[in-house]
Amino acid sequence: MDTRQWRDTIAAAQAGDRQALDDLVAGWLPLVYNIVGRALNGHADVDDVVQETMLRAVDNLGSLRDPDSFRSWLVAIAMRQIRDRARRRTAPAPLAEAAAGDAADFAELTVLRLQLEGQRREVAEAVRWLDDEDRQLLSLWWLEVAGELTRRELAAAAGINRQHAAVRVQRLKERVETARGIVRALDGACPDLRELTGRWNGRPDSVWRKRLARHIRGCGYCGDTREAVVPAERLLVGIALVPLPVGFTLSLAFGGKTAVAATAAATSVGWSAKAMAALTQPVVAVTAGATIVAGGAYVVTQPSDSPPPRVVAGPTAASTARPPVTVSPSAVATPSPSPSPSPKKVDLYGTVVDAVDQAPDPSAEPAALPHRPESGITSTWGARAVMQHRGEKVTLSGQGYVLVRWQIAPQSRSGGLTMPTWTGLKGELFHVASGGGRRMDDVYTGTDTTGMGSPSIGWTVLPDGAQQMWQNEYFYLDGTVTLNQNERGADYGLTVFPSTWQAAEEDVRYGPPQGAIRYGLVRDNGKDTAPVPQYVTRENPADPATVAQRSRV
Repeated sequence: MDTRQWRDTIAAAQAGDRQALDDLVAGWLPLVYNIVGRALNGHADVDDVVQETMLRAVDNLGSLRDPDSFRSWLVAIAMRQIRDRARRRTAPAPLAEAAAGDAADFAELTVLRLQLEGQRREVAEAVRWLDDEDRQLLSLWWLEVAGELTRRELAAAAGINRQHAAVRVQRLKERVETARGIVRALDGACPDLRELTGRWNGRPDSVWRKRLARHIRGCGYCGDTREAVVPAERLLVGIALVPLPVGFTLSLAFGGKTAVAATAAATSVGWSAKAMAALTQPVVAVTAGATIVAGGAYVVTQPSDSPPPRVVAGPTAASTARPPVTVSPSAVATPSPSPSPSPKKVDLYGTVVDAVDQAPDPSAEPAALPHRPESGITSTWGARAVMQHRGEKVTLSGQGYVLVRWQIAPQSRSGGLTMPTWTGLKGELFHVASGGGRRMDDVYTGTDTTGMGSPSIGWTVLPDGAQQMWQNEYFYLDGTVTLNQNERGADYGLTVFPSTWQAAEEDVRYGPPQGAIRYGLVRDNGKDTAPVPQYVTRENPADPATVAQRSRV
């Protein structure tokens, strides 16, 4: 954002132009939101700090002598509010469960709203593993490499000189790379790492950052990557600001003062009385970006709903599933009568349930994966849910793709496996693809070991009729559903996080030429007759493990 383009708007706002103030607040709010959101990583205090920053900027606008310095001035105010918030929290305590659930993880928001993939997603998620001070600096450096801030503005906002800023940024880069290594390792299948994280609650902290970094340094598996690691600054160049969440509302009240008191306060700092006179008139000015409610001397900014574009593609491949299993009509909802005078045959969702199939030939390339509409999936566990114990669950909502990654540890505890279940389904859920690499029962070259076990350690055994899992399984959700970990008997874990059509399409094509055992499998036909996963129900049973294998949806 170039301040020079805002020079006239800033001057007009200082002179009392209500429309100019409206435009100024709406135009610069995303920058402030990104700085605060990333520095606090979506803590429940983000809204309060953004409110206070914009209030102080509006309240002190008259003290700004050079409109060209507005950006650095506004960023400095934001960083000051972030530091003040940190000082007030002298002994920070973990968020209460309710507060943690309500706070939007900014790393997750960055990935979903900007549709980041690959190493860009990795950098965004690495933020979770940084300390508060590093996140504050990252919120500025991220914008610097994206072209939104200069190094001079970064140093001024951080309250240090440019030489010190260079040293701090270099150290930050090193810590970001360490955090990226942790994100990569947790996405992998290292059995030693799984054992190490057996008692981890899935929430990043400094203790686990050190433990995991130490493991990665000494582990040939976790330290090895399939592709060259691109420096973070190259990945961040050109990344746009994260859009404001739909429905985000900013209310700038002048400290609860009356309109008269607010006018006096504003005049004392040199802001033109014309500006406050405009704000204290009993009118409401509405624009596309913001609303200034004059009678109460506050500004309400409510951005328009602008979710990522939704791409719809027709079906491009036949289903690779086995012949469908038909559920009795009494098990599904009766469709509403057709308004057409001649009755039509209606294909009901939920009539096709995953059946046991054979693994495709290793060299058989998958069919094209139909592209269903995507507007993003949110998760109650953030961008990654790591479920390793019975009773753990994650609720997913939205419209898009979900990756469920299997981790089975027969060396720890083999035997019968109680499958995970999908409960409380509202909407539709499909099993669309199995990722390339291997099925869990594939035998490793030159051994008799599979992902399900070996003669020496025992085998993990599926219930009769259960679909054999691949390490990566992709599902498409249009609605809301809860996935439950029902571990009893065999030791297994699930890593669950929102994904995208592009990621699934690339995964199924990872095959023998890249060193994998076999290509993946496309199950989706783009229609409601695509496979519905086993163990799914619209009910919410007291014991999720009791959900029937052949779903009734």
